Amino acid sequence: MTTKPITASALHKLPKDVEKALTTFPESIKKWNSLTPIARNEWICWTTIVKKTETRKEHIDRLCTDLLKGKKRPCCWPGCPHRKPNAKKWFK
Repeated sequence: MTTKPITASALHKLPKDVEKALTTFPESIKKWNSLTPIARNEWICWTTIVKKTETRKEHIDRLCTDLLKGKKRPCCWPGCPHRKPNAKKWFK
């Protein structure tokens, strides 16, 4: 079975664990690829910026769930501190 390639983000490289989670459901790949590059970047940063492994797993699960529900960006997220200088104050 061939799977659709996963589109890259604007800034961050897609981590292997996020890629693996997305490939679990073909519909999630379709939703992911329909996002803008900046939106994909926000999801990747939101997932990877956390410190604990358990939190990262929770974020990856929520990423997949929220994508399938049609959400385009992470909720309650000030934005990628690597792209938005004003968001850096939230990540000290």
